[in-house]
Amino acid sequence: MILRPLLGAAAVLSLAACAMLPQMRPAPADASLAAPLNPIPTELTGYLATADINGAALLGPPPAPDSPRGLGERAHYDETRSLAGSARWTQAIADNDIWAGGALKAYSCAAGKAIGVKTTPVLYRLLHRIEIDVRTIGKPAKDHYNRPRPMIGNSQPICVPREDWMKTNASYPSGHSMVGWSWGLILSELAPAKTDGLMAAGKAVGDSRVICGVHFQSDIEAGRTLASAMVARLHGEPAFQRDLATARKELAKAPALSCPA
Repeated sequence: MILRPLLGAAAVLSLAACAMLPQMRPAPADASLAAPLNPIPTELTGYLATADINGAALLGPPPAPDSPRGLGERAHYDETRSLAGSARWTQAIADNDIWAGGALKAYSCAAGKAIGVKTTPVLYRLLHRIEIDVRTIGKPAKDHYNRPRPMIGNSQPICVPREDWMKTNASYPSGHSMVGWSWGLILSELAPAKTDGLMAAGKAVGDSRVICGVHFQSDIEAGRTLASAMVARLHGEPAFQRDLATARKELAKAPALSCPA
């Protein structure tokens, strides 16, 4: 994964949050969570099995390319290429790396707590296991519909380097959107008073994929739908319930964190 330096207040936040992040990053949930694709082996497993949710049946197919929705999404991709170099583009670059980029920092700021492997190890492990569940539940739907990503077949700018895996890793649903939304839902359950900020952080992770140019909007919406189903299903798993109860106590005791506005 590539982490690009940010400017101004964002750089201050990046430096302040580094202390709460581990030196070794966990394996990405799928190829779309890495740039470049270089997953790090992990001994952790998710909570769910592939058969627990039929994502393809739940979601249904993405918009056809020549449908009004499909044509509109293609036009939106073309329009948003003009955002290259903007502040929102920079945020999309940071959100690409959900661990050491902007995403986990955004959740920490929204919670007002230092979330990390040293400060909240049980919660950190829980979030990692959920990222693995995203691959388990999301990849079959990706493979079933095999929707090409919007930047395939053109040379317009995207916010991350173009890599060969982008040609074969399908666009629908978005893995980043699934991770971002599921983390927002679970962290909101742990810190309900912070729901607005935590869900905004989760939404931004998905929105950044459209700004970046690596997903269509319906990929993001499908990721959120499947993530919501996944989180609901997780609550039926005793191991998840135990970890969630421990994480709630851990987060309550975690060091307070104040971030620049």
